[in-house]
Amino acid sequence: MIRINLLPQKRRVERAESSQLWMVVLMLLLLAEVAALFVFHGIKGEELESQRRTNAELTSQIETAKKAVSSHADVKKKLETLRAREDAIAKLQSARTGPTAMMLELARMLTPGRGPSIAPEKLDEVRRDNPLADYNRSWDARRLWLTQFVEEGRRVRLTGQGRDGEDVSELARRMNLSSFFGDIRLLPAKRVSNKSTGLELVEFQLEAQVHY
Repeated sequence: MIRINLLPQKRRVERAESSQLWMVVLMLLLLAEVAALFVFHGIKGEELESQRRTNAELTSQIETAKKAVSSHADVKKKLETLRAREDAIAKLQSARTGPTAMMLELARMLTPGRGPSIAPEKLDEVRRDNPLADYNRSWDARRLWLTQFVEEGRRVRLTGQGRDGEDVSELARRMNLSSFFGDIRLLPAKRVSNKSTGLELVEFQLEAQVHY
């Protein structure tokens, strides 16, 4: 009778099966790690893409802000140019119409029965503060006349003659009340004799600042 011992073979088979099981486990672990790496890479890729979109939006906002600031500077510069043109036009208009209005004001003050251009409430204030600063409504403006008128740098010098010093003072008072004149200054006057009439007259010069 022949006996065959199969125990070693059985052990070898069990060992082989155990090795294959470990190989399967290792393969599964490796696959799980690879899958985890893919998932991690995908998450990080999405985060990176989100950050890129955020950076792109910020860059776009910065460029928009830069354009807005640049446009604001251009608009401000254009407005300044327009204001400068308006000021220049206003000055030209004033230079054209101002002297005419000033001469008309001077003629009005030297017309019998007329007076300086002044607001009624301001004239009332002048009368309350200093009654002597008010002009004389009964003054005969024919007692004074102008012989020369010179304007330079918004300042005028009047030369003329009057019957006496009070006539010259009346002109100065009227000019001082007028809205067209200011800083009135009487220069030293002198007595002269009119050759044709023989009358003693006062020859005067008066300086004033012009407002127009």
